[in-house]
Amino acid sequence: MNNETGPNSTLFVPTEIFGISGNFLAIIIFLAGIVIAFTMYGIVKWLKKKADTTESRIDDIILASIGTPAVIAVLVISVFAALQVASLPPRLEGVVESKYFEAVYVIIGAWIVSGFVHNFISIYGSRIAGKAGSDIDERMVTIALTISKYVIWFVAFLLILLVLDIDITAFLAGAGIVAIAIGLAAQDFLSNFLGGAVIAVDKPFELYDRIKIDQYTGDVMHVGSRSTRLKTLDNQIVTIPNSTITKSFVVNYSTPDARMKIRVPVGVACGTDVQQVKKILNDIAIELAERIPFILSDPEPVVYFLEFGESSLKFELDLWTSDVTKTWEVRDAVNMRIAERFTQEEIEIPFPRMDVRIRDSNNKSNF
Repeated sequence: MNNETGPNSTLFVPTEIFGISGNFLAIIIFLAGIVIAFTMYGIVKWLKKKADTTESRIDDIILASIGTPAVIAVLVISVFAALQVASLPPRLEGVVESKYFEAVYVIIGAWIVSGFVHNFISIYGSRIAGKAGSDIDERMVTIALTISKYVIWFVAFLLILLVLDIDITAFLAGAGIVAIAIGLAAQDFLSNFLGGAVIAVDKPFELYDRIKIDQYTGDVMHVGSRSTRLKTLDNQIVTIPNSTITKSFVVNYSTPDARMKIRVPVGVACGTDVQQVKKILNDIAIELAERIPFILSDPEPVVYFLEFGESSLKFELDLWTSDVTKTWEVRDAVNMRIAERFTQEEIEIPFPRMDVRIRDSNNKSNF
């Protein structure tokens, strides 16, 4: 039965639906929502156990993303429906306006999307980073997680403002100005960061590869989001900005494998038997390949007679090493053995000559 109130009364008039008081019906709706929410929670928990037995991870990601937000959404819907039939005082009627609940729905939707993206990047991004074995890949996963979270919730914040009929024009203009200012101030940082992203995707080298970038040759010790560190052949650490690497020619001596051809130039005196020199150099390469494990016999070493120099006959011995970090050791072993054999065979190694002429007062030249 409806209660009558005077014009100055602060009491509200309860409604009835099918003879049931509106407030009582609101309680029933709310309790039904709680029952449905707990039922849904149990179903989601059961589905998660089933998903753990499957090989695919996408079902785990979906259930982890929608589980709790879906339960919260059911409770919010039940509260909204209950308030629609409940008798509320005039000062609380604005609470049941749909735009406030629409804002809550936006939050729940952003929660679901954020959870899905976070779980997807965490699982599949970490899997890819683990296979790559590079520090930068793990850093990129962390950065992707952070950026995606802020982007999703920033968009959700704008949608909430729109739902609440708040003008966002001035806000967007201010945010644009701030973004431009930050971009100009962090230009070098962003350039190096994007360079790191390019390195992560393109993978011109990996950790401990021996590479050459411009005038620097060394082993890759660290690949970061802003810079890459090389340990040079002089045992020095060189830090190179990633933006510089993306603009430079990169020579990777470790790919497709760690083998490397070493060219050893050799000069002998003019008039030396060419065939004898070629045989000696070839014998040296074969001998060292049998004695030193990182000098290879396959591919076979090759000796070339290159040219007639001004004061020497120029040869080149090409042989292979299985380890790019042993190039100096190979050269040392080869040159030491060449010096020994040439001494034994009495083969002269020429040196540059300089003829000096002294002209006397009678314009006669003496040597």
